[in-house]
Amino acid sequence: MKTKDEIFPVEVYSGSIWEAELVKSLMENAEIETFLLDENTGTLAPWYTAGGGAGSVKVVVSSLDLDQAKLIIGQYEKNIHSDL
Repeated sequence: MKTKDEIFPVEVYSGSIWEAELVKSLMENAEIETFLLDENTGTLAPWYTAGGGAGSVKVVVSSLDLDQAKLIIGQYEKNIHSDL
């Protein structure tokens, strides 16, 4: 069980390689350290990745940055869907 003061990695987004790279860039612009999981699959077999599904690329941040990361992702998703 994780305690309140324990720092751990948290998946905050999953999608295609280009979506994950874009979100990673937004996080880094906000000075949030970020890394990607399963990016090799997303790069070598992009047809296998489905946003949030099997083979998706995950964006991971520190639990310390979770609240700020959620705000950034919320704004990103709002901007993506506002053009539809």
